[in-house]
Amino acid sequence: MNYEELSLAELREKLDNKEVSSVELTNYFLARIKEQNPELNAFITITEQEALEQAKEADEFINSPGDNFPLTGIPFAAKDLFLTKGIRTTAASKILDNYIPPYDATVIAKLKEQKAVLLGKANMDQFAHGSSGETSAYGATKNPWDKTRMPGGSSSGSAAAVAAGLAPWALATETGGSIRQPASLTGVSGWKPTYGRVSRYGVAAMASSLDSMGAMATSVKDLAMIAESISGHDPKDGTTGEREVPAYSKLLDANIKGMKIGVPKEYFVDGMEAGVREAVEKAIEEIKNLGAEIVEVSLPNTKYGSLVYAIVCPSEVSSNLARYDGIRYGHSTSEGGSLLDVYQKSRAEGFGDEAKRRIMTGTYVLSAGYYDAYYKKAQRVRRKILNEFEEVFKRVDILLAPSSPNVAQPLGNAASDPLFGYIADQLNIPASLAGLPALSLPCGFASPPFQGGVAESATAGEDGVLLPVGLQIIGPQWGEQKVFNVGYAYQQATDWHTKKAK
Repeated sequence: MNYEELSLAELREKLDNKEVSSVELTNYFLARIKEQNPELNAFITITEQEALEQAKEADEFINSPGDNFPLTGIPFAAKDLFLTKGIRTTAASKILDNYIPPYDATVIAKLKEQKAVLLGKANMDQFAHGSSGETSAYGATKNPWDKTRMPGGSSSGSAAAVAAGLAPWALATETGGSIRQPASLTGVSGWKPTYGRVSRYGVAAMASSLDSMGAMATSVKDLAMIAESISGHDPKDGTTGEREVPAYSKLLDANIKGMKIGVPKEYFVDGMEAGVREAVEKAIEEIKNLGAEIVEVSLPNTKYGSLVYAIVCPSEVSSNLARYDGIRYGHSTSEGGSLLDVYQKSRAEGFGDEAKRRIMTGTYVLSAGYYDAYYKKAQRVRRKILNEFEEVFKRVDILLAPSSPNVAQPLGNAASDPLFGYIADQLNIPASLAGLPALSLPCGFASPPFQGGVAESATAGEDGVLLPVGLQIIGPQWGEQKVFNVGYAYQQATDWHTKKAK
């Protein structure tokens, strides 16, 4: 049985019917990880012993009277930002290389209570700083579709693990596209929740007003099952909402006839690859054929999203990373002659280049004389972006757009291009700034541009390479159900999400 080809609902049925045990399922995925991870580098830490112990507990729970939780006994991977009690959590940075958390993140604690099985901690861009999967202190993650290419980031390992069938699903985080963009580049389904829908407690912070905890899986139905399992108010996180969590997976409706769906013209940006545009336009046409009304809308403040993020994000990074000082926990230099020496050398040795750049930028922006000129003004523009979304959602139910302007690029492109990711940021960052829920779903394949830079159509190029393209679905705040329903309807009518990397 190829368990990596089954949905979470199918795995749930097989576990409930005793056709497979959680231990057998866990051993199956651990074997796949051992075989493929040395090349893909999707995991930083593999928790084989803990996983098998959790699987045994899950089997005992399944064999006891009463109903099982949706994720009971099903293995998963967790991005290495989620604190796991007794299991190394690095945030892909050497400054946390030896850090063993004394407690679990709220999301991890919820999954433990539901007897889900943690296979390991997934690789990522260091402290989630990056969009290529290459800034990890433990080496770059590779794209399962073409191992010479990047999987996107920062949730690179989570995306690669699901795309390669090393885990049925994976926890991920997003601050400015870190779920949607890698999901698009690796051909998996990714969910970014409404800000405050899922607890941030116990997740290493990047930018606290932007960070959202979500997931990647094979299908929208899988994501809906995960969402209802990890969402909800948390007294330990004051930013979580107190709204009741719907049974998303039970409320999925494939009939979207009559829904008004907006297509923002600003999201079809200059520089988008022709093959990506072609695949996304076909997906929009497919959704129109399902009975939805397609409406062109305008979000003119979209162009300011990347600029606002370039101020707000480093500012919050600077604040959040101040705690890594070589004294309290994490890496501490062996060469400090004074307290100031310990601070400076520990941070210099532990942080990577991208973290240092963001810390310095954020510290400058927040310094006396510049706070009002930059940070305060950026927050005002952020409010305008949110207001603009709110106005548009008075006219339409959801928005459709590309998840990424390009297919996966060759490894190394991010380092050689100072503007790498800028166009992708224009498509992802506005919804993050506004705290909106969104999905990225596979919607086709396209040939990458040739060296001359000519964007090819959605047909194989001279070398036969075809890479995944993602469709983005954005909803209003707390509008997860609408987003899931449109995504589910699209996946009921198409089979792109069933295509697997070989």
